[in-house]
Order: sequence, then structure tokens, then C-alpha cells
Amino acid sequence: MAVRGTGRPGGPGSPDGAAGRTRPGSEIVHGYPHLETVRSAVTALYKRLSYDTVRTFDTSVPPADAAFGADEDLHLGVQRVARTMLAHLRLPDARMIVSFRTMRHAAHVELTAGPEYFIELNERFGSHREDIAAALAHEVMHIYLHRLGLSFPGTHANEILTDTATAYLGAGWLLLDAYREHGTASQKLGYLTPEEFGYVLAKRALFFAEDPATWFTSPQAYDAYRAGRQQALRDTRQPPLAAAGRSGRWRYARDRRGARVPHRSPGPPPDAGYVFDGPGPLRVSFPCPVCHQRIRLPVRGPVRARCALCRTELECDT
Repeated sequence: MAVRGTGRPGGPGSPDGAAGRTRPGSEIVHGYPHLETVRSAVTALYKRLSYDTVRTFDTSVPPADAAFGADEDLHLGVQRVARTMLAHLRLPDARMIVSFRTMRHAAHVELTAGPEYFIELNERFGSHREDIAAALAHEVMHIYLHRLGLSFPGTHANEILTDTATAYLGAGWLLLDAYREHGTASQKLGYLTPEEFGYVLAKRALFFAEDPATWFTSPQAYDAYRAGRQQALRDTRQPPLAAAGRSGRWRYARDRRGARVPHRSPGPPPDAGYVFDGPGPLRVSFPCPVCHQRIRLPVRGPVRARCALCRTELECDT
């Protein structure tokens, strides 16, 4: 599996994916084109790992453990960082052999039964060591998910799952920090957009109370994180959550009235998130703002609910 990278001429040889392809002249995509797949990936992580296992990833990979010393030997440093990623994901019996070569992608791992895994890095990382940890984080996550038996159908969706898992489980801040734009030079690693990386990292930060903002060395990465955080906060303010804003509550009340007489109402719009089940007793179904598992509650006013998947307690006004 390969990590993608995008970039424009003048950058340090951006790959297209975590082990990305080098795509001179390609533009970096922004926004949230993969948002539904990202949310499905978060749900899949909780379902496959369980709440208790997800909670063990409460500490991210520290910046010092991912950095290279000025005089550190390249190959010894790569092995050290690779071991850091293995330890972070609790893969002590996995052995990695890392090499460099001229290639289209940023990095590549051959997924086999193990215990040895061969990772190839784009030779450009020999002179741009600051991004090696990011590429290794994505490739080692491929190994982790492979061992879990967790995957999405289709190569692209599976890469989105890998990026999402890397970010949510504490190593993906490195992938976002590899995003840089400097005039005619730019690069990005991974399949998520910068804002989508920021969104997943913000959801992690809200869940674990761990803010990665001070770790970013790239100003563009910090801006993308802030934008993603705003999107993540919007998830916590959607009706029927009690924290929903006035306009959201007004729309919800209107749709609720319509749900009581379904032959007169087309129901909530597809982007509302919530769906009513009727005709009676009326219930509402909506995604958990943390793990996006669907929650179904009776329509009866203020109520406290608990997500069975991520155990988040939610104040709702149904």
C-alpha cells in the first residue's frame, strides 16, 4: 500500500499519498470531499477496536520521538523512528526493513502475513528527513489495520481509512505537519485534504483533551487544523443535541411537526443528519457527534443519552 503526496514544482518532491506519488504541477485539494468516508472510518475504528482499546491511544507520538538529530545517521534514524511507530501501535512482534529507492509514491509497504514487513521510502526523504516520520506513520498503520482485518472496499476508500486511523490514534498530526505551501513550492502527504486531517485531529483532541496545535512546524498545517476544528465543533451543535443553535433548533422543531403528519411533509432534508421514525410513537435517529454511530431516541423533549459505542453522554432535546 502506498502513501500519496501532491505538490508543485519547487517543493521537496511531494509524493501523492502517505507514500504518495510525485505529481509535479498538481494542485492541493482543500475542503471536505471525503467527509462521509472519514466519519465511517471513525465509526469502524470504534467497532473494531472497542472503546477501551481506543482509550489506550490517549497520548500521541511525541515530536521529539519523530524528529531526526542534525548528525544522526539516516538509516539508524529511520529504524529508530520505525520502532517508535511500532511501539505506539503495540506491534512489538512486527519487524520492518526500510529502504530508499526512486519511486512514484512517497512510500510503499508490502502487506504479508509477517512478521517481517518491507517498507520502501522515496529517495527524496534522504535529504528531507523531517517528513520520514509522517510517511512511516501511514505505512505502519497499514500494517496495523491489516493485522486487525479492518479495511474498506476499494483502494481509495481504504487509504482514507488509513489516514483517518493514523490521525485518530495519535500519529497523524505528522502527516498534516508535512503540508506546506510556499509560493510556487508546495507539498502534502496523505489522501485526506489538509482540512480533513485537521477535522480528524480536532475530533481526537476533543475526545482525549489533547491539543496538537503547539506541535505544528508548518503555519499552513496549523491553519488547516483550526479550520478542521470548526467543522468538528459543528458536529457537536447539530440538533437534536441541546447545544444546537437557534436556527438549528427552529428547523428541527419544524421537521418534528411535519413528522407527526408525514403525508403533509417531505421530511428533513438529506443533509439534516437526523431522521424521524413514525408515525408513532415518534423516534428520532441521528449520528453521535464523537463516533458517528447512529443513536435512536424517543421524541419527548429534553433527555440525556449515552452512545453505546463510544460511551459519550449527550444532552439532547428531542
